[in-house]
Amino acid sequence: MGSVSLKIGDGTARFKRATLWSSAVNGLMLFSVLTTNLVALYAFTYKPHPQSTTLNPYNPANPHKNISIISEHISLILREIQSSQQKLAQMEKDLLGYESIDLSKPNTADELKIFLQRHPLPLGKDSRTGITEMVASVGHSCIKSMDMLSQFMDYKAFGRCPDDLGLAQKLILRGCEPLPRRRCLAKTISKVGIDPFPASLWKNASDKIFSWSGLTCKNFDCLKSKKLSRDCDDCFDLASGYENQRFVRARGKNDFLIDHVLALGNGGIRLGFDIGGGSGTFAARMAERNVTVVTQALNTEAPYSEFIATRGLFPLFLSLDHRFPFHDNVFDLVHAASALDVGGKPEKLEFIMFDIDRILRAGGLLWLDNFYCANDEKKKNLTQLIERFVYKKLKWVVGEKISSGKAEVYLSAILQKPIRV
Repeated sequence: MGSVSLKIGDGTARFKRATLWSSAVNGLMLFSVLTTNLVALYAFTYKPHPQSTTLNPYNPANPHKNISIISEHISLILREIQSSQQKLAQMEKDLLGYESIDLSKPNTADELKIFLQRHPLPLGKDSRTGITEMVASVGHSCIKSMDMLSQFMDYKAFGRCPDDLGLAQKLILRGCEPLPRRRCLAKTISKVGIDPFPASLWKNASDKIFSWSGLTCKNFDCLKSKKLSRDCDDCFDLASGYENQRFVRARGKNDFLIDHVLALGNGGIRLGFDIGGGSGTFAARMAERNVTVVTQALNTEAPYSEFIATRGLFPLFLSLDHRFPFHDNVFDLVHAASALDVGGKPEKLEFIMFDIDRILRAGGLLWLDNFYCANDEKKKNLTQLIERFVYKKLKWVVGEKISSGKAEVYLSAILQKPIRV
C-alpha cells in the first residue's frame, strides 16, 4: 500500500511507498476517528439519572439548552481533531525536512504563483504512479529564501529579463535548485569573433562577448591577478600560461598524463564527466582525442560556463548539492579534483561519491586529480570512503606541494569501478 505525495519538496509529484512512519500515522488517524465517533455517540445518547439533574446540565425539560450543550461538545471535538491534524502535519514536515511553499504571502510575485500552479492530469489518476496532478519543479530549500525567490520572479511577463545572474547563482548556492522557469527574454550578447572548432579550444576570446553580471571582475586581466581556486590558477590564460600544458606535461608526481590514463581504459573511454572543471581544459584535451566530456561549473567569481561554451565544449551549470542529472552507469570516465570537497563536510563528500559511483559504468575510471588533503584525518576519511566501493587501484600517489611556504598533501588516483551482481 502506498500514499501519494504532491508537496513541493524536491519539486516533483511522486508516489511514495508506505513506510513505518506512514503506517503509524494512518493508525493514529484511524484511532482518532473511532474515538471521535464514540464520544459523539455518547454525547447524543447519554441520559442521566433523574436524581443527578442538579449536578448534570442535561435537562429533558429544556431541549434547547440540551442542543446548545451538545453543540459545544461537538465544537470541542472538532477543535481537538483540527489540532491533532495540525500537529501531525508539522511532525511530517519536521521528519521530511521541508514544507509546502506558502503562496498566500503578500510579497509573493504573481509569476511565481502562476509557475507553481498544480496541473490536474487530463485522465485523472495515473494507474502506474498513483498521482492525480503534477506540480512544477523547484528546489525544496527555496522555502528558506522566499524573499530572494520572489525578487527573482518579479519581472514583466513576455518582456526582457532583469540583469540578475548574480541573484540566480546566490539562490542556487543556497540550495534553491532547480530554479523556476521564467516567461521573459534573457539578455543576449553578440558572440562576434569566436573561432571555429577545434581552433576555438586554445584561442582566448574577447572580454566583450561574456556576461560579467554579478561578478567583481569585468575582464580577464582582472582575473589574472586572482587565484580563483586550487583547480584554477590563471586557468583563463590559454596562450601563455601553464593551462595549455596541463594533462600533457607533468609538474610533479601527482600530475597524471591524459594519454597514460586513456591507455588504462583499453580504448573504452568515449564519454566523460568533469566535476569542477575550471575553464574546461580537461574537456578540451579529451576533445582532441575524440572523447566527449561534460564539464560541471558554476560562475563563481568568473564566467566559467560561458568560457567553456566559447571553446566549443559542453558546460553544465549545476551545483554539487544537486543530484547529477544523468542515468545510472552512463560515463566511461569521471574526473574530479578538490572541488569535490564541498564545505569540508564528510557527509557531503559521501553523498557526492555515491552519486559518482551511480553514473560511472562498471569498468569505468574515476580520476581523482590532486585532491587536497588538509590533514591526516581528511586523508584517512577519503581513503576509507574509497575502500567502501571496492574499486581497483590502478594508480595511487600521495605527494606534497609547497604553497605559500607550506607543504600541502595531495592525493591523485585512478580507480576502476568493479562489476557488481
